[in-house]
Amino acid sequence: MQKQLELTVPRMTRMHSQWDWLCLSLLIISSVTAEIEDGGVLGADVEVEDFDEESQQADVDKEESSLGVVYQTPKPTGDVYFAEPFDGELTGWVLSKAKKEDTDDTIAKYDGRWEVEELKENTVPGDKGLVLKSAAKHHAISAMLTKAFIFDKKPLIVQYEVNFQGGIDCGGAYIKLLSSTDDLDLEFFFDKTPYTIMFGPDKCGEDYKLHFIIRHRNPKTGEYDEKHAKRPDVDLKKFYLDKKTHLYTLVLKPDDTFEMLIDQSVISKGSLLEDMVPPVNPPKEIDDPTDKKPDDWDERPKIPDPNAVKPDDWDEDEPSKIEDLDAVKPEGWLDYEPQYVPDPSAKKPKDWDEEMDGEWEAPQVPNPKCATAPGCGLWVRPMKNNPKYKGKWKAPMIPNPNYQGIWSPRKIPNPDYFEDPHPFEMMTPISAIGLELWSMTSDIYFDNFIICSEKEVADRWAADGWGLKKLVASANEPGMFSQLVTAAEDHPWLWVLYVLTLALPVGLGVLFCWPAKKTDEDFDLKKTDISMPVTKGGVKQGREELEDDEIDLEEEKENEDIGEDERRELEETEGQFIEDTNKMGRKAPPSEDESKYGEDDDEENEVAGRSQEEGDETNKSGSEDEMTAADEIAGSGDGPLKSVRKRRVQKD
Repeated sequence: MQKQLELTVPRMTRMHSQWDWLCLSLLIISSVTAEIEDGGVLGADVEVEDFDEESQQADVDKEESSLGVVYQTPKPTGDVYFAEPFDGELTGWVLSKAKKEDTDDTIAKYDGRWEVEELKENTVPGDKGLVLKSAAKHHAISAMLTKAFIFDKKPLIVQYEVNFQGGIDCGGAYIKLLSSTDDLDLEFFFDKTPYTIMFGPDKCGEDYKLHFIIRHRNPKTGEYDEKHAKRPDVDLKKFYLDKKTHLYTLVLKPDDTFEMLIDQSVISKGSLLEDMVPPVNPPKEIDDPTDKKPDDWDERPKIPDPNAVKPDDWDEDEPSKIEDLDAVKPEGWLDYEPQYVPDPSAKKPKDWDEEMDGEWEAPQVPNPKCATAPGCGLWVRPMKNNPKYKGKWKAPMIPNPNYQGIWSPRKIPNPDYFEDPHPFEMMTPISAIGLELWSMTSDIYFDNFIICSEKEVADRWAADGWGLKKLVASANEPGMFSQLVTAAEDHPWLWVLYVLTLALPVGLGVLFCWPAKKTDEDFDLKKTDISMPVTKGGVKQGREELEDDEIDLEEEKENEDIGEDERRELEETEGQFIEDTNKMGRKAPPSEDESKYGEDDDEENEVAGRSQEEGDETNKSGSEDEMTAADEIAGSGDGPLKSVRKRRVQKD
């Protein structure tokens, strides 16, 4: 037993040590993870796709850049069709003098004001943009491209920045790529001016849109129809309300596919042949307009059962609600007190004219006596559901044997059908860019327009302009704690999540990492082991007893046919023998096993005696009882052997 305890104590010590190391490792990992996440949150906002080495260095030195950003006007690094950073005067831009058709004359004129100025927040010194300054007015401004874009073998990439500095109630920030026509006059640019593509954000009410519209020419009729891209499956609300500068990009490829990106992340993509509404190519067949549904056509899948009969006990006159006759008026109900009384503190106004205004009456207020009573006024029994109510009887529905299905007109070939296998190549060339907008909100900021055919050129242009704006905005953002508090103010239920998030790791840390206290039982167990040594004779005796007990178990199995009477007789004989021996004042003769191991017991007693003599005087006085207890403790693990030994003595 002592050996087992000696092995158990170091094992428990090692387990506690392993738990301590494990908890320490978890704390270190949690701290490192928190630092990485904090750095990731700060770095994620400034990460821009395909930034060059200078832009990435700016990400590293964010704090330094937020204090003093050195801005240089972006310059296109490749072949472009149009590029405008708005860092100077509005050179080449033309304000419209036209009037909007089918509109009241007071608001029909495009007299909205435009200015070139810096951002109101997160300003990059020296970086300016085009700002729509007037609310509830029509605005129109346009400029010619450096060279016309022809839809052939090169993709079209359109990119610009928008910042709703004051939010947005109802208005747009989209651009129009004007078609190349002989009569194009920018001074009379208005809503009916032909365009090839319209792209950009638009919002009114709670409808947040990102437009991509093409005007497709019907090869049969020569007329143009607007084709709208399907709505993105992304919530666009945050781009309109966060008052940050966002980058809008349209990529239209010669293989008739397109992509729309916000902040260089793809928001929507598709095909001009499959993802436009209405489709570019009309259907081959259409419904026959002359076909009409027959009068006897039955579209009802189920009909009332004509053979059903209303049951005799069905009473349609029973009301759905009846008085609750078991209800009792609450004690203390004030029958004669009105629910409302004239306000005693009210006074007739001095300018009250009874001839003109009639007799003055004080306003009614709740009766204060009713506040402490169950109720006031005439008590009426409450209503309850009528158990006899069944309502109006209706025949059950059965499948209609004459059901013919939903009628639809027959199909005929579409006389207006055509097939345009490559809409990209059929689009009208572009020669100008324009903004024709109505907005109920002012201070909409536009910047860094570019039209090109190479994505790398557009990315570098974005890094030199929008990248710096995003860098400054990220440096000026409040800390993580402030953001969490702000979010909780908008959504109070987040406080519960915060508390649980903090309490869970603390609770687990206390549960698993707190050192375990030593119990009194462990202390007493160790103390007993120290005062009760184990001798070689005891070990030898235990081994021999184990062998004899195994032999006795085998013999006991062979002699299981001994009856209960014989066992009872043996027990009575043994009991009588022990009783006679006690009366004679002498010990019972030792059993065969006891005599066999007598010498080992004597040797063990001598060793134990010498050990006890070396102890203090208290142990000497009660040696016989303590040695008996020590034998019981030392042999506590041999319970099965002792029970077998008792059965062996009984059998002998």
